[in-house]
Amino acid sequence: MSGAVENHTIYQIPHDQRHGRIRDLFAVWFSTNLTLLTVVTGALGTGLFGLSFLLSVIAIVLGNVVGAVVMALHAAQGPMLGVPQMVQSRGQFGTFGAMPIICLVVLMYIGFVASNFVVGGDALHAALPAMGRTGAIGLIVLLTLVPCCMGYRTIHALSRLISWVAGGVIVYCLWLGYRAFPPGTMADTHGTPAGFCSMFTAAALWQIAYAPYVSDSSRYLPANAAGSHAAFLTTYIGTVTGTVLPMILGSMIALQTSAASVATVLAHLAGAWATPVLVVLTLSIALGNAISLYGGALSAMTVVQTFVPDWRAALRDRMLATLLLVGVALVMALGMAGSFMQSYAAFLDLLMAVMVPWTAINLADYYLLRRGIYDVPSFFRRDGGVYGYCNIPALGAYAIGAAAELPFMHNGFHTGMFAHMLHGVDVSWIVGLVVTTMVYLLTARQRGQT
Repeated sequence: MSGAVENHTIYQIPHDQRHGRIRDLFAVWFSTNLTLLTVVTGALGTGLFGLSFLLSVIAIVLGNVVGAVVMALHAAQGPMLGVPQMVQSRGQFGTFGAMPIICLVVLMYIGFVASNFVVGGDALHAALPAMGRTGAIGLIVLLTLVPCCMGYRTIHALSRLISWVAGGVIVYCLWLGYRAFPPGTMADTHGTPAGFCSMFTAAALWQIAYAPYVSDSSRYLPANAAGSHAAFLTTYIGTVTGTVLPMILGSMIALQTSAASVATVLAHLAGAWATPVLVVLTLSIALGNAISLYGGALSAMTVVQTFVPDWRAALRDRMLATLLLVGVALVMALGMAGSFMQSYAAFLDLLMAVMVPWTAINLADYYLLRRGIYDVPSFFRRDGGVYGYCNIPALGAYAIGAAAELPFMHNGFHTGMFAHMLHGVDVSWIVGLVVTTMVYLLTARQRGQT
């Protein structure tokens, strides 16, 4: 680390340069979720899935509590290994075996960043019409690039600031929403099991989406068991709290009307404070985007290093990768029509589905088989070191887990047979986690790894 700009890229952080603080992880994952997009997701419970406010809140809390376990287990890997999460995937799949998954993750990052540019730009334009839509998106791009290029220290510093500012805005809006409740709202318990399960799944997958890069922000912490346990706990509490509060707000304001957008209802609820409320919640998207873009740049460099193993990625390479990813995401954001956004959202659902078998294999390998013990230098060797070029049994378990999801999947591209029977409830992620874990552990036992 030289000054305020991070010099490290995809390689292991030397132990004498581990300087992170455990409590900073709470701020990172608390603030990352305090955005308008999280509010919109919470509005699905009462606005789309037909739940009462009380049932929606229960589904939101339970979904986040369950999904964040998977997310935080990945965070705990950072201090012990000191490398980005997708680099560590070479320990399960081999150097070239991990390539398809890493490429999918880069694609997922670009999609998330582009979607946030659109959502944040439209809301900021509504709050400050004089900026114009293009100007609003441009401002969010700029505010995304600065912390992303500066790196670890700047991201953590901004996280602490946004935790207080955006956290205060969310609490203020929750109080306003509670005051506007119609009589009897808290006693109402209408809803269907399908609607409840759909909101539970949406909340759980919100957390699991962080799995490919959550350890990128914890890899600077000291490499010891106490640090790993603390990383799990602080990340878990931060991400659950930071997500549940704005999602509950979304459920509140979706009760007001189903015709208007969440941003419109939120602006009406905030009254004279509508502009600062919308500005804070949309600009806080920039921090979440910076974290996604940071992980995307590291993953993109991992792809290049796979084919050029003697290449030593430096600061300028991380900057270049960041600018390239922003350019692609910006072109997509400026050219997106509403119908394309819906199609791309469905495509991101499919990307999430293919990430579930990966997370199952990663967690089973790290916690049940190797118990956190890896040969990190092998991650960067031309021949893959002890992990080789390609781990066929791991890829086989991945393929079986992904195939097992298909009958239970429900999204814009595909609805499986069992999803029809479950009235459109998508439980494919649960099936994927269970089947992939069982198959991977079984094949590992046959190879004598247990």
